[in-house]
Amino acid sequence: MNEEESPMTDRAAPRWATLRTVVATLAVAAVLVCGGLWFSEASERTSTVSKAPKTAAAQKARAAEDEPTEIEDSEPRQLPGVRECGVGTPAVRPESIILNCSNAGMVASGIKWVSYGATGAEGSGVVQVSGGANGAASASYPAKFRLYGAKNVDGKMAFTGLEVEYTGATRVGDQTEIFSIA
Repeated sequence: MNEEESPMTDRAAPRWATLRTVVATLAVAAVLVCGGLWFSEASERTSTVSKAPKTAAAQKARAAEDEPTEIEDSEPRQLPGVRECGVGTPAVRPESIILNCSNAGMVASGIKWVSYGATGAEGSGVVQVSGGANGAASASYPAKFRLYGAKNVDGKMAFTGLEVEYTGATRVGDQTEIFSIA
């Protein structure tokens, strides 16, 4: 063999190695793409399964989860309500209550009542505090609410007190605040 033929035979091996590298790279890329598509469709498969028909027992259990919490059976007109800043007709099971009537800068809102009866009520939601004139940002604090002190006010039954128990961070450091809402 002469020296010129030797480089030709040595070239064949590097070409096959390069070709194998390219094929392996394409195979890895194809696997990653197919795997990505499979994982991206996982949420669609999950929602399809949850929408599928179920046995009667499973449907009843799901319906029970979706039902609101039971509240004492009473006529709404017989239950005491909450008057907005001590005026007007009392609202039974209000979703919000103004706590600072001078400027409405503090409001209990998003209230979900767990129990609501003639002697008291309990629920949870958030206390929203507006920033006020000093430019401070608004904030909200999770809390539990308890209405108490039902009495006849201007011919209508109304709660006269509200206890706010903060369940997380508080606006003033106290865990509980009492408000007169008559």
